[in-house]
Amino acid sequence: MSQSAPRPLELLRLPLHGSRLIEASAGTGKTFTIAALYLRLVLGHGEQRAGGGPLVPPQILVVTFTEAATRELRDRIRERLSQAAAAFRDPARYPDDPVLPALRAEYDEHERPAMARRLELAAEWMDESAVSTIHSWCYRMLREHAFDSGSLFTQDLEADQTALLAEAVRDYWRSFLYPLAPEALVLARRALGDDPEAQRQKVRPLIGQAAPVAPGLDSPEGFAGVLDDRLQALERLKRPWREQFEALEAQFHALRKAVLNGRKYQKPEALMAAMRAWAEDPAALQPEPVGSTSVLGRLCARGLAAGCRKGQTLPEDLHPGFTALDDYEHLCQLPEADLLNAAANWIGQRFHQAQRRRAQMGFDDLLTRLDQALTQGEAGERLAATLRRQFPVALIDEFQDTDPVQYRIFQRVYRVADNPREQALLLIGDPKQAIYSFRGADIHSYLQARRATAGRHYTLPRNFRSTGAMVRGVNRLFQHAEQAWPEGAFLFRVAEENPVPFLPVAAQGRAEALEVHGAAQPALTLWWEDEGEPVAGKHYLPRQAAACASHIVALLNAGAARQAGFRDPDGGLVSLRPRDMAVLVRDYNEARAIQQALARRRVRSVYLSDRESVYRTDAAGDLLRWLRACAEPTVERLLRAALATPTLGLPVAELHRLTADELLWERRVEQFRGYRRLWQGQGVLPMLRRLLHDFAVPARLVARADGERVLTNLLHLSELLQQAAAELDGEQALIRHLVEHRSGNGEGGDEQILRLESDEDLVKVVTVHKAKGLEYPLVFLPFICTFKPVDGKRLPYLDRTTGGAPRWLFEMDEETRARADRARLAEDLRLLYVAMTRARHACWLGLAPVKRGTRKSNQLHQSAVGYLLAGPEGVVDGGLEAALLRARGEESAIAVTPLPAASDEGYRGPEHRPALGPARVPRRPAYEHWWIASYSALSLHAEPAAGEAVGEPARASASTAPESVGQEIIRETVAEAGESAGPDSAALALHRFPRGPGPGTFLHGLLEWAADQGFAGLAEQPALLQREVARRCRRRGWSEWAGPVADWLLRLLQADYPLPEGGALRLTALPSYQPELEFLFQTRWLNAARLDRAVTAATLDAAPRPPARAALLNGMLKGFIDLVCEQDGRYYVADYKSNWLGQGLEDYAPEALRAAVLARRYDLQLVLYTLALHRLLRARLPGYDYERHVGGAVYLFLRGLDAPGRGLFHCRPPRALIEQLDDWLQQGPDRPDVQATGSDDA
Repeated sequence: MSQSAPRPLELLRLPLHGSRLIEASAGTGKTFTIAALYLRLVLGHGEQRAGGGPLVPPQILVVTFTEAATRELRDRIRERLSQAAAAFRDPARYPDDPVLPALRAEYDEHERPAMARRLELAAEWMDESAVSTIHSWCYRMLREHAFDSGSLFTQDLEADQTALLAEAVRDYWRSFLYPLAPEALVLARRALGDDPEAQRQKVRPLIGQAAPVAPGLDSPEGFAGVLDDRLQALERLKRPWREQFEALEAQFHALRKAVLNGRKYQKPEALMAAMRAWAEDPAALQPEPVGSTSVLGRLCARGLAAGCRKGQTLPEDLHPGFTALDDYEHLCQLPEADLLNAAANWIGQRFHQAQRRRAQMGFDDLLTRLDQALTQGEAGERLAATLRRQFPVALIDEFQDTDPVQYRIFQRVYRVADNPREQALLLIGDPKQAIYSFRGADIHSYLQARRATAGRHYTLPRNFRSTGAMVRGVNRLFQHAEQAWPEGAFLFRVAEENPVPFLPVAAQGRAEALEVHGAAQPALTLWWEDEGEPVAGKHYLPRQAAACASHIVALLNAGAARQAGFRDPDGGLVSLRPRDMAVLVRDYNEARAIQQALARRRVRSVYLSDRESVYRTDAAGDLLRWLRACAEPTVERLLRAALATPTLGLPVAELHRLTADELLWERRVEQFRGYRRLWQGQGVLPMLRRLLHDFAVPARLVARADGERVLTNLLHLSELLQQAAAELDGEQALIRHLVEHRSGNGEGGDEQILRLESDEDLVKVVTVHKAKGLEYPLVFLPFICTFKPVDGKRLPYLDRTTGGAPRWLFEMDEETRARADRARLAEDLRLLYVAMTRARHACWLGLAPVKRGTRKSNQLHQSAVGYLLAGPEGVVDGGLEAALLRARGEESAIAVTPLPAASDEGYRGPEHRPALGPARVPRRPAYEHWWIASYSALSLHAEPAAGEAVGEPARASASTAPESVGQEIIRETVAEAGESAGPDSAALALHRFPRGPGPGTFLHGLLEWAADQGFAGLAEQPALLQREVARRCRRRGWSEWAGPVADWLLRLLQADYPLPEGGALRLTALPSYQPELEFLFQTRWLNAARLDRAVTAATLDAAPRPPARAALLNGMLKGFIDLVCEQDGRYYVADYKSNWLGQGLEDYAPEALRAAVLARRYDLQLVLYTLALHRLLRARLPGYDYERHVGGAVYLFLRGLDAPGRGLFHCRPPRALIEQLDDWLQQGPDRPDVQATGSDDA
């Protein structure tokens, strides 16, 4: 069978070193296996790599191929780690698990708590695990190892690089095509495309992969020279036909009468007219076709000789114009392959230069750049060694979908063939499910790895997805082909070697069983239709769709009557429902056929495809017409097209009225002008939503069978356009964006894939590619006989069939075409395997002797199912049933039955639907009472506005937390603005300095700058201080204040501020301080009135003061402390106050300061700031004690420097108050009733 027959995998005995290949057939628990191996690596269990031990999640590389699979795999591993930790702590947990009890038993009792803790830590660490897609891993490696990889430290990953590539193509046209003469330009456009956009489509797959450039084509001059040479050669052929046409025409007619076979030269006048037109057009390569064979091929000397009647020969005086045409095959064709390849090379270089300038990469660049970095001699080996140390173990999921570049990366890092014991590379995949060649996946890369790991192959032997009968049925059909056909089931057997064998698997089975009308059902049903003659595709699709839809309806109606469903071991029956069914298709045409057949029978379905873009839906076409009309509402043609769209649904009578009623038409014009204004003012999304509701589109769509799908598409498109509009300039640019994406020219990501409109009870119509990795209870394959043979017309073609390096072919001979079609059939067989193995309980296949085109005999053998069941020779017309019976053999799980007759019976739905009750009314507000509070919000003690409930967070900006220090200063000083009287003496200092928010911010800024410079150091550099003050005053227009302010600031820094408990505070003598300390901490359900009462009672001798603003603190409390400082082991919070309290020094005496503090509720501020200090010291200071370490709060009234007490106000809130507030803010004593406000975390 194979040089390396795989061994059944024993999860707890697999050596975790070297390179090993695990082949996981469909449904055999691949993800479970990966998670189990991950457990062993975390524990360091079993046979590990040399010098290895337990690993942590960041050291275990797990690579898969989609973001969705990455998320699922990470979650499954995290869950498995948690389960294993629980099982290690408690043997009663998970006793029936196939792995955990045995794994636990391999550790001694005293070891198990440590192992459990290790597993718990690994589960907590999974957010930082190295589980990622191949692209995201490469991106990370290029950034983390920028030196070794030669990459920039910062690079942007751009998913859509269409615009950048288009610009490179336009550069090519500017450099190579625009300078050409008209005739040469015509030739160039034939080879490269009519315009830059057409050329972009041609060269896009070649970027970075083109072959070496033919000599001379890498420069504009050489390119022009090649075209000129071809034009000159054409001119030599055409000149006789242009200058001596009459002679040539006369000789041709004479030859036709005398020696030529008239049947080969019908329509002689048309032949001569085509030659005349060709000769007169310098850039024409070939004459216009006349008949099915080449005109030049018939009129060259060789062609004329071959067209002579029997026994006749051409005359010796044959005109040289005929003889010259003998070289037409070479001279009348362009070297398109060379020209296109050269263009791709030049454009690719320009494209990559633009990427480097922008520090930008595309997804393909991630792989190629890491691949290139690993080949750079010593640097590449150093990088590979670094990656091995960083990730000593790698598990590669879905390895069958690897492409050559990806495999080279793993090969260079982990040295697959060398099988070193110092590392582990586990390759997990299934070659039978390699179905993504259109994305670049190459099964030959898998086969290369299979050869490199010879002798180290393992297989998962048991299917956990399907019933025993389903597994037996699939085993029978594929094993039959494996044994009966020379090339095996998957066309890879050569002699005794088969690198892609079919190995039957055992079945775990399922507890429930499918039952219809009290009887078990066959797992595999082969529906056949064979009337003794081939069936054309145009008949095959509708017949199979009707029969399949009818059978689905019959099953659903039986389910609605509780006559069909899944019988559990206890005898209960779960009725069959639409969501239990999936119809797998290859493309949109097949999906449309079955959806229409289902819709006619009142069965709702949804189409899911991994390639179906919302831009290519009918809704997108209607939306495009709306946008054009909104952008130019006065253009009658555009507006009428928009109003006539099916989605708007205007009656025909109203559309007709618009042609006769001028006033009605003007109203529509004005309506769309309004949409344009809304578009320009608020954006395309609000405009489209307004349009939808103005025309009642949602209400009308939901009444249609497909309405929810259409409405979902419209809303999806609106969101995509709103996002795109942020990067586009104007309405027309957005319209062009939509047009490009509808035509398929715009690239995009997953966000463009059709969204599922709901989780309703719908039959799923799914492409086979999309269904991979999924499973469904019942699967229908009604169009499984369709196929698309390789015809050699889709060029350039990437040839992967030789087993060597893939290569681009610009022309395809018959041998290459046959080889490519053989590869197509092999992939179709793998698609068939994927499709059949999606079913849990049953699968139906629709079979017929199909043909394509005008063929007389059927071509069933060219389809995957035809080859599988009947072999490479196929079946004769009328022999389909016999072939299917031979394939079935004695297997009872397979039924061979005629195609059921189509029926018009519709789906009746469940007999008893629950009555709808009244709409539920929420008993809580739609928002949580949560806000960010601050002292300045609480100290604004105005009454609540009319209609505003007491305790609600204020909606005005003044009652929300300040975003910066400047905002807080402005709020404190906004009422103090006044005119400056100008400085008149140093003694008055800042009494006459301008007051209000601007000056306050100015003074605070100076003190912040002084703190950053260092108070003591700045006091020793008065010249620096004076320059900075002068600069700041000059910028404000206060140059006359520069001297007094500088003198004031220097004195303020050096002043001694007496403290009530003794000693003095001097800024220049502070041993440590922190300016502008921001705090933000949680508050929970505390009424500001409660806070106000506590602060009033405990501070400043309970003196009367204005009440705080009514508010309910729930959310966060935010503030900015000007200065936190330490002196003599005690910590203080200090706040600068620039308030203007009066003209004289007595206005800043201690009694006046106390009155100002009470009037402005600075007592509330100092308590909150002291609470913030208390929390900080409690968390950071060892042995913290409030009485010993907290000095209290200090207010420095800046204008009172020369007053008694130097403008200092000090207060130290009692410890009991601070601790009481701390408890309140955590416990939430004023939490509203749950029924009124919702849950804690709502």
